[in-house]
Amino acid sequence: MEIQLVVFNLAGEDFGVPIAQVREIIRLVPITAIPKAPPSVLGIINLRGKIIPVISLRQRFGFPKETNDDATRIVVSELKGEIAGFVVDAVTEVLRLDEAAIDLPPESASGVDAAFIKGVAKIDERLVIVLDLEKVLDFTTAASLPA
Repeated sequence: MEIQLVVFNLAGEDFGVPIAQVREIIRLVPITAIPKAPPSVLGIINLRGKIIPVISLRQRFGFPKETNDDATRIVVSELKGEIAGFVVDAVTEVLRLDEAAIDLPPESASGVDAAFIKGVAKIDERLVIVLDLEKVLDFTTAASLPA
């Protein structure tokens, strides 16, 4: 069975999420900070009349902070009726591949970071880390996950 992934770059690595979970991709807009939010929650934006939270995937994954540029995007996702955006360094492509090309994450990748990984897609010599967006955007266990 074929799957389509929205592939984006974050800290020099390629990550992907199923296209069915992506509502749209927008340019970076001003983000309003909200008090007492987890550090990886940058704040909220007004997206055509709907207020949505915006998360920094760099902070969520513990990557070094970087300044935004013209390639920086907000990927707006919808899961279980909830809409949220996450900031990525650049969206690079929509990739079509066979689900058989996606392997489970290696067992040695256990720990908190592995909780975010659904699998690893192999495209020739390139690897794309396929994220489990439900876990990435789930802050109910925020105390046990990187902020």
